[in-house]
Formats: sequence, C-alpha cells, structure tokens
Amino acid sequence: QVQLVESGGGSVQAGGSLRLSCTASEKQYCMGWFRQAPGKEREGVAGLCTVGGASYPASVMGRFTISRDSTKNTLYLQMNSLKPDDTAMYYCAASPRFAGPDVRLRVSSYNYWGQGTQVTVSS
Repeated sequence: QVQLVESGGGSVQAGGSLRLSCTASEKQYCMGWFRQAPGKEREGVAGLCTVGGASYPASVMGRFTISRDSTKNTLYLQMNSLKPDDTAMYYCAASPRFAGPDVRLRVSSYNYWGQGTQVTVSS
C-alpha cells in the first residue's frame, strides 16, 4: 500500500501564499492535488504525470503551480493569490498508471490518497 503524507497547510489572509508538500512511499506515475470544502464534492486542483504537462481547472489557473521532485518522491503545490473560496481540506493523490490531461483532475483516476491538510483563507 502506497503511503502519502501531506504537509504545509495553514491559515493565511486573502492574497497570501502557501506551499503544500506530499511525500510518497513509492514512486508513482501520476500525482495530483484535490480539495474538498464542507458540503461540497472533492475537486481536482492540479494534476501531473511523469510525461506531459500539468493540468489545472480554471478556478486556480495562474495562481496554483504543481511540481514534483522525483528524486524525493515529493509533490508540491505552490498556491499564490489565495482567496477565501480556496478554503478546504487539501488531499494528495497518486496513481501508478498514466492519466491523460482530460482525466488528470478526476478523483477516479487515482488509487492512493493522503489524509489531507487544512488550508484556511480569511478575508
């Protein structure tokens, strides 16, 4: 069973920045970041595979950047210009299989999940 451990969440004011990290116990082909606010469905905010570019939804495009350090099996999410609507529990996800850009933000594309890290943005 692949273990994913997230860190880096916290509380910031609107306009601020945070960087999330996720370390995997084994190298995975695709990794992504998802978030879930109370009463809402889990949504993908960034996805990245070892081949191809990153995928983002329109809601975070230009503000969030996903990256990975393959030597450390670590995934990052740099979040800038944060808004109160970004408040949610953020989860790291991983898959041993390739996922195309059109499915990289789907919950169903991933097999393994972290426990989550809370991000709270105040106005």
